Amino acid sequence: MTEQGSPAPDVTYYANGKVKFRGAHLDGQMHGPWEFFRTDGSLMRSGSFERGRQVGTWKTFDRDGRVVKETDFG
Repeated sequence: MTEQGSPAPDVTYYANGKVKFRGAHLDGQMHGPWEFFRTDGSLMRSGSFERGRQVGTWKTFDRDGRVVKETDFG
């Protein structure tokens, strides 16, 4: 069995320069905490991945930063 690598940070931007999403990849898969943003820069969704699979509680936010939905992925 091969040894695991280290998570590599990843940030992608909209054309307007604002962050679209940010997190990290491990062996080519989303891994660890991630945040997804709207084009206006407001946080839309946040949660964690474990090797590409959504885990734990994911939160969806309105444009004012209030939590409008929580989904538990166990």
